[in-house]
Amino acid sequence: MPHLHIGGAEKLYVNLAIEWSKYGHSVTFLLLQKKGELLSLLPTEIKVRDLRVNKIRQSVLPIVKYLRDSQPDIVLSAMWPLTSMVFLAWMFSFKKGKLFLSEHVILSESIKRELKVSLYLAQALLRLTHSFSSGVIVVSKAVKKDLCLIGSLSPNRVKIIYNPAAIGIDPTRESQDVQKKIWGKCDYHIISVGRLKFEKDYETLIRAFYIVSKEIDAKLIILGDGPMRGNLERLISKLDLKNKVILPGFVMDPYTWYRSADIFVLSSLWEGFGNVIVEALECGIPVVSTNCPGGPAEILDNGRYGSLVPVGDYQTLANTIVKDLRKDHNSNALKERAKSFSLPIIANQYLDYFIESSN
Repeated sequence: MPHLHIGGAEKLYVNLAIEWSKYGHSVTFLLLQKKGELLSLLPTEIKVRDLRVNKIRQSVLPIVKYLRDSQPDIVLSAMWPLTSMVFLAWMFSFKKGKLFLSEHVILSESIKRELKVSLYLAQALLRLTHSFSSGVIVVSKAVKKDLCLIGSLSPNRVKIIYNPAAIGIDPTRESQDVQKKIWGKCDYHIISVGRLKFEKDYETLIRAFYIVSKEIDAKLIILGDGPMRGNLERLISKLDLKNKVILPGFVMDPYTWYRSADIFVLSSLWEGFGNVIVEALECGIPVVSTNCPGGPAEILDNGRYGSLVPVGDYQTLANTIVKDLRKDHNSNALKERAKSFSLPIIANQYLDYFIESSN
């Protein structure tokens, strides 16, 4: 992986590595740069190798050397374009071990809006590398559909394995003292969690909350940090919401915040999976999410376990938040749904796929 800074893919692989290590497997992280908040979560038995390279294209030869020296049974790489570079290294190492490539985002959107790479180059690389690896893993049906389309891959070559976002935390609600310490005085507590970046579309959430705040006494807390912080702070100031919308920044353990909230909201333009939705469900709190491309509708079973609203529609988002805050929810049903994405279940699905594809 590139690093172990906080992120959905990074967090899930740390959790998987810890689980596989418990089963007796030897796990090593091969990082372009050994840095990131999640390094502190790794037990001593999980090794970390630092390639000390600044750019993905510089990683090929160091990875070749590592594969030849270490002779792994399984190589798992995540997040294009690193996945394609690892494939090239694997080929140059004479295919040491079985190689599995994992994608976590709607790649067509990511290539167009974030990576600034030619779509034609991306398509050519994906066809070459993902067609000839030992296996390909994606985190939702939407990611699979998108990857098969732009990579010209057969659907039979791509395995959907959802993210292990339910890690077995204690879902007991926080005490009133804890609630008051986090939220201060207000009737309703609304939370969102994620990087402050374009695709999360927090501007729509804040505009929706402006409408919500005119109708009920509520506060909105958005946990996370990122490049959009300045834009969001200016919008909060413009709408005179400084005392009602709080941006605490990155929090290593968000569960106290989840367990003290009344509702979770995801406002994304697109999502690969949506770990934070599962985290909220595991704590038994209701979810309102945009029906964006990616995993949210799959996690919520098309609205059975939470409300889905159109992307970018702050008026409908506001109306749905108020409506859902005022109605009763079956928190036990939400917790049960989260168990479908539990760490032991998903960790074993990966291992089963490795074995199945190696035969």
